Amino acid sequence: MELVAGSYEQVLFGFTVRREPATSGDRETWTPVADFTHHAHTASLSAVAANSRFVVTGSKDETIHIYDMKKKIEHGALVHHSGTITCLKFYGSRHLISGAEDGLICVWDAKKWECLKSIKAHKGHVTFLSIHPSGKLALSVGTDKTLRTWNLVEGRSAFIKNIKQNAHIVEWSPSGEKYIVVVLNKVDVYQLDTAAVSGTITNGKRISAVTFLSDSILAVAGDEEVVRFFDCNSLVCLCEFKAHENRVKDILSFEIPDHHVLVTASNDGFIKMWALKQNKKDPPSLLCEVNTGARLTCLGVWLDRATDDKASLPPATEPSPEQPKTIKKEPGDMIQEEKTPGPKSKKSDVTGDSKEPAKGNNSPVSAKKRKMTGVLEKKRKKKM
Repeated sequence: MELVAGSYEQVLFGFTVRREPATSGDRETWTPVADFTHHAHTASLSAVAANSRFVVTGSKDETIHIYDMKKKIEHGALVHHSGTITCLKFYGSRHLISGAEDGLICVWDAKKWECLKSIKAHKGHVTFLSIHPSGKLALSVGTDKTLRTWNLVEGRSAFIKNIKQNAHIVEWSPSGEKYIVVVLNKVDVYQLDTAAVSGTITNGKRISAVTFLSDSILAVAGDEEVVRFFDCNSLVCLCEFKAHENRVKDILSFEIPDHHVLVTASNDGFIKMWALKQNKKDPPSLLCEVNTGARLTCLGVWLDRATDDKASLPPATEPSPEQPKTIKKEPGDMIQEEKTPGPKSKKSDVTGDSKEPAKGNNSPVSAKKRKMTGVLEKKRKKKM
């Protein structure tokens, strides 16, 4: 198990979590041990995602970096997007979906690291996306004040809903029977069968991150020190607890045998792991914490599992022999190709050689050189 967190300081931190069995009268101890720091990006990190093999990071420097966690090496970078990478989501072991300020959603083959599809998803920025548990649908929100549903089986837009303000988070529940949309400090709960709002949750301050603890219970973090658990059916706050000394930037949860764990990261530099109680009205207990000394922005957990439960997205996401990396626009489809030279003129595939992440605070000089070369190449192409 490895905690990974990105920061404003452009550094990716990795911590291996060691679990010591309980001794007589004591409980099991969890200890995070520094594994690596890596300084590959030239701007602050904005997104992290992990599957059973890889960790990927997105940044304001417009690139996505790939790390092979099995071999502990850097696997290269993806440079298809222009603008900040705003969201990264793995679906199983085979696909990665990315969104960025260029309005594009890209589907990547997570084996060959080829861009299978590039969808002009929003007129403004893509601010967040979420994949349905079935892999057949995806939701995205953007600065064009729309919530868009994507049919991944047919590879086209299925539904567009105008919303009054710019939403910055969208998330499916574990069962996929409901989803939530976050605008500022409010969470609108939607039912899939009606596509209508069944209720609204109001948090204390602007919401920075959410994660479902169960199909009806949502953990909410915002621009404050506390984390709150809300019931999506009754809309009431079940409990709240002080998690950090500064605003909480990201949270996530996962289940392993005998444990349901919540992880939080904050601007105060700490990553904390919490053991959730069966009754979510009870605050969780702290398992362990580590101080990175940096202002954290995003968080991920890599679990060393043999395979993912979800193998891949539906076949429609596979490239056709005629058009290996783009979608042909069919009558009535909402998917559009870029008409101006831009993201498509950039190399979509993985770039760079594999390099080991640096132990300690020093990053490989060769990685920096590759990075700067990629940035200069992008600038040159933009001018053209």
